[in-house]
Amino acid sequence: MTPLPARRRTELGLIILVVLLTGGFYALAGFGKAGSLPANIGPLLGALFALLIVAHIAMRKLAPLADPILLPLAGLLNGIGYVFIARLSPHEARLQAIWTTLGIAVFVATLIIVRRARDLERLRYLFAVAGIGLLLLPLVPGIGENINGARLWIHVGALNFQPGEVAKLALAIFFASVLAERADLLSRGTRRIGRFLVLDPRYLAPIVTAWALSLVIFLAENDLGSSFLFFALFIGMLWVATGRTLYLGFGAVLFGGGSLFALKTIGHARTRVQGWLDPWIHAQSSGYQIIQGWFAIANGGLFGVGPGQSGAASIPEASTDMIFVVIAEELGLVGATAVLIGFLLMVGSGLRIAVRCERPFEKLLAAGLSLILGVQTFVIVAGVTRLIPLTGITLPFVSYGGSSLVSNYILLALLLRLSHGAESPTEIGALVASDGQRLVGTA
Repeated sequence: MTPLPARRRTELGLIILVVLLTGGFYALAGFGKAGSLPANIGPLLGALFALLIVAHIAMRKLAPLADPILLPLAGLLNGIGYVFIARLSPHEARLQAIWTTLGIAVFVATLIIVRRARDLERLRYLFAVAGIGLLLLPLVPGIGENINGARLWIHVGALNFQPGEVAKLALAIFFASVLAERADLLSRGTRRIGRFLVLDPRYLAPIVTAWALSLVIFLAENDLGSSFLFFALFIGMLWVATGRTLYLGFGAVLFGGGSLFALKTIGHARTRVQGWLDPWIHAQSSGYQIIQGWFAIANGGLFGVGPGQSGAASIPEASTDMIFVVIAEELGLVGATAVLIGFLLMVGSGLRIAVRCERPFEKLLAAGLSLILGVQTFVIVAGVTRLIPLTGITLPFVSYGGSSLVSNYILLALLLRLSHGAESPTEIGALVASDGQRLVGTA
């Protein structure tokens, strides 16, 4: 095992590298767009370094045994996203900087509040009620807001917020708690029919309930992306808990059937699918965004047209839904692949944490949080490349969006708390004895 000082020194070194890479990329984008070095590059790098150092100090004090690469990876993706957003919309860049500061604040607050991940298990029903309530909040008259055909937002004064981003974390905690308790019952036959031992239909109630709730969300809020993310989260965690691939097939059949029913009843979803199946027929409507994305990706080629040189202004929602397309055009296949590798490293690190956790609840929660990152990245990247219909899900840490950024920093803090808690008491004791220091926040 890596000694404590080396683990955090590794994190600090990676943070310095992240700041240098972000600064270099920001400088190149400034030269590409205006032909000069951005005037605010110094304050930007100083602010980014300060925020990451605050998070790093919190890690040293509150979770010193945690994984050393997750925080730098999140900082790098956040920095890259900010550079693109700043090029596309200075106003959105200012807002994104504020949301990043708030994200780091809630990251530290989560580490302070959640000292032991297993304490969350006791609040399972509170998280269930909170998660479902947040999902349904956009349907409340007066505060719910319809944007681009989907009713996902709430509007309170000057604040717009997407409550589903926080709801997915609450529901991941609830799913992990319930599945950890019922995994044995769900993984083996409990009722005999003749010579065969089959699963009692009562134990299928959770999967059917999750399917029905995801369908209700889709029907009421016109959002296939969030519905798929929510359902995939439950099915994936169910498969991890039981090891039975039957649940994957059963879940796919349920979601497919529900989607077909919804497509026959919801015009907005049907329009999305028609634009996905043949964008050229709908080139002036639902297919326009997809076609512009294709042109941008093709124009990027292998190495891209260069930072600041793309025609991103012609792409609708370039800073949110389509930011990966802008990355592919300016950085090419090589740059887009590097960004995807960053997400693969984050998901892989999360799954490694799940393997190292000993308690079933913590193992399932780490797997669920990793699944959220992986599925969300897949849905948006597959959407812009026309593998699946395009939805409004954000690219984690990269796309513009305050609610997404804040919730992802909470997710990151939970993963790091689980990583810290996965270390055995023997290893912790050995580190205390060898380093002569007390470890705070031990799970």
